[in-house]
Amino acid sequence: MRSWPLFDLVLRTPRLELRPVRDDDLDDVVDAALSGIHEPDLHPFPNAWNVGTPDEVRRRVLQFQWRQRASVEPNDWVVQLGVRFEGRVVGVQDIGAKDLAVRRVVETGSWLRQDVQGRGIGTEMRAAALLFAFDVLGATVALSGYAEGNAASAGVSRRLGYVDNGRAPAAFGDRRIEEQRLRLDRDAFVRPDWALQVEGWDAARADLLGDDA
Repeated sequence: MRSWPLFDLVLRTPRLELRPVRDDDLDDVVDAALSGIHEPDLHPFPNAWNVGTPDEVRRRVLQFQWRQRASVEPNDWVVQLGVRFEGRVVGVQDIGAKDLAVRRVVETGSWLRQDVQGRGIGTEMRAAALLFAFDVLGATVALSGYAEGNAASAGVSRRLGYVDNGRAPAAFGDRRIEEQRLRLDRDAFVRPDWALQVEGWDAARADLLGDDA
């Protein structure tokens, strides 16, 4: 899209397509969020955005996606990548950075609808974000984290080579939870046995790295 070149960016893995969430993806994103992401007694997200009535969740999802898109600047950005599997968006993998040219650090987060979990999709989509971060963006460190009890997220991180990086308190509504922070250095990344295909990077480069990159 000429007016928003970031929309040209596409990451392809053997089973998935990841691209910045567009307005025509939002119905799928909302449906995925409403379909169920985790067991009721698990609290994986600090701000509990997926808890509430369908109308409340829908509004939060849409406002968050629009807000994230509007705030992208070359030195401070988070890109929400819709994860497309078998023709529909089944979750979101985000990747963000602040002062990337100096710090060389990215941070990731993700969620996936529950009815496609357990099939390696979470690992594949995180690996795609890491390959993009290390091999295209030039990052040397990737940070992430998970809430206490989130064994699925912990398992993905361990498989890819992350190590513990301290714990921090977080709020889930009016409840205090603990978040395990994680760090992955580029040389410790357990790379997949497939290659990432990247499309549209030349168009999107200035949005994430600036005109001089």
